[in-house]
Amino acid sequence: MNIQQLEYIIAVDNHRHFAQAAQSCYVTQATLSMMIKKLEEELDIVLFDRSKHPVEPTAAGYALIEQARIILREISYFKNMAQQSVHGLQGELRIGIIPTLAPYLLPHFLPPFLRKYQEIKLKIYELTTEEITDKLAKDDLDIGILATPLNIPGYQEIPLFYEPFQVYVARSGSQAFKKKYLLPEDIDLENLWLLEEGHCLRSQIMNLCELQKQQTEHHNMEFGAGSIESLLKIVDINQGITILPELAAIELPPHQKKYLRAFKAPVPVREISLVTHRHYIKKGILEVLCAEIRECIQPLLPISEKQKQAIVEIGH
Repeated sequence: MNIQQLEYIIAVDNHRHFAQAAQSCYVTQATLSMMIKKLEEELDIVLFDRSKHPVEPTAAGYALIEQARIILREISYFKNMAQQSVHGLQGELRIGIIPTLAPYLLPHFLPPFLRKYQEIKLKIYELTTEEITDKLAKDDLDIGILATPLNIPGYQEIPLFYEPFQVYVARSGSQAFKKKYLLPEDIDLENLWLLEEGHCLRSQIMNLCELQKQQTEHHNMEFGAGSIESLLKIVDINQGITILPELAAIELPPHQKKYLRAFKAPVPVREISLVTHRHYIKKGILEVLCAEIRECIQPLLPISEKQKQAIVEIGH
């Protein structure tokens, strides 16, 4: 048994296809298949059900492949410890961040971080929650920054901050527009517009307003907004209502800020966390990343101890 064989079985699990796995490992399919077959013979276990398309791990294979992932992470951790002891914090960091957060957090966080840690190379991808968790499971990402809790076994969630919600009311004649503070029951559900399915913000708002799927469907128009900017344009056109996270609301121009209304206490918030494997190897980089994000966000979202007692967290 060797490290290369473990890498090969993980590649097959990720791609569920021997030819694609071989290509990702820069070897021929014959070489990859032979090495995996030798490992199966050594262990006296069949790791993959080759009769299925796409190929799937066997029951025994699932557990062994997951252990192989842990072993390779520990080997990387060992190497990373050695490098940090000599060179300090350095290396590549692959981050996935949800679309309702990326445009509003990154401009505040990236410039000071990149100036301070010039030996760390960031690769940042804007992805949905499902895409982030899928790529974390396949080791295609190191870290996710997203709304939690997710409560996925084997992962750690490190809370970074709590982001309040605000109501955006583009219908100036409505009762909601006339009020300074709103409760969820003040929101006109017939005129409420949401992001398309797949965005966690959509699920959070549906939970907040206790919505069923059919209540989000408009009679004569269907629009799948993929970003907050697109959502606001359609809300403005239809004089509708939507709910925005605070960081997005802060960025609005004056002519749109006049449509914002705060929630009455308890104020609904979403928890934003850094999510990674419990066995994540670059713990030094993880610590500075958390510290830098918290430092840049604190002036934007200052929450006092009194305010903490008057908030309610909205889950998925």
